[in-house]
Amino acid sequence: MKLQYSLLALAAISGSSFAQLSDTAGFSGEVSVSTGFYSTESNLNTNDDNKQIDSLGAPSDSVSGGLILPLGNVAYTFGNGLNQQFYAGTSRDDIATGTLAFELGYKYQLASGMIINASMLPTIMSGEVWADPFVTGADRKTTDEDGNAYRLKIENIAGSKFSVDMAYATKDVENEKSGSVIAPMEMDSLRRDSNAFIFKTDYKLFLDQQTILTPRLSYISSDADGDANSFTGYGAELSYFKLLDRHQFALTGSFKTRDYDANHAYFNKTRQDDEFSLFAAYEYENIMDWQDWSLISLVGFSNSDSNINFYDQKNYIMSVGMNYHF
Repeated sequence: MKLQYSLLALAAISGSSFAQLSDTAGFSGEVSVSTGFYSTESNLNTNDDNKQIDSLGAPSDSVSGGLILPLGNVAYTFGNGLNQQFYAGTSRDDIATGTLAFELGYKYQLASGMIINASMLPTIMSGEVWADPFVTGADRKTTDEDGNAYRLKIENIAGSKFSVDMAYATKDVENEKSGSVIAPMEMDSLRRDSNAFIFKTDYKLFLDQQTILTPRLSYISSDADGDANSFTGYGAELSYFKLLDRHQFALTGSFKTRDYDANHAYFNKTRQDDEFSLFAAYEYENIMDWQDWSLISLVGFSNSDSNINFYDQKNYIMSVGMNYHF
């Protein structure tokens, strides 16, 4: 998960001074459409080609295909010094680091340059999952997964380049059937409805006027109805942003680890996952000298390695498209 701000701008910081939230009052935004390719290797992927699995071992086949990726955002800026803003869409800051999520929010910028950003992400926890992922030798059935996330981000704290990002998220699996063929007590330990708290912190280090290095640390605590799906996780991330004339680059690498709370009823061990991901974003502004038009491209890879092979995952995504800023 903006051509109004470059990938380098991130929190609209420039040296020791802080820019306003927008250059002009009123509406602004951007819209983009990309086409691309994805590939996923996971027992939990709900693609039709993955309906039936033969065993509870590691994923045996990858599922791939084409995709159309519409993204964009719109903002309304107002107030003294253009210090207030309502916005909706997918932020460029998030896209540059691989988070593609729709967000509704409000920003307020203090005189010191500190920005208080409160938002809701109504779709990030929603989608389809297998009602019972552990069915073998027969077609698995899907069910809806719903939830919301509420986010508070404080940027440029006390006029510094230090920021914190906090969120509270809920998840509800509509027709939970995990472990439908085992004892009821063991089945309860696999319930996936959950509440989670996420905390991230980062610092923007300006190497020069065209280059930013941003290290991040993260913590997550997820309390699920089933103890086997409750976990605590930690992560480290490093982003590199570079501006070269019309070219803008963002590269992010991250490592996360998750330790689960209880023994898994199917595998007789407590789950532990390590995940590595790499994501790159590229933009070429004013393509063919068209004002406000850009060429954009995204490439991503993630690999999650679990001590329970059933949960191993690999994902790839690549896209290219056009972006228009207004």
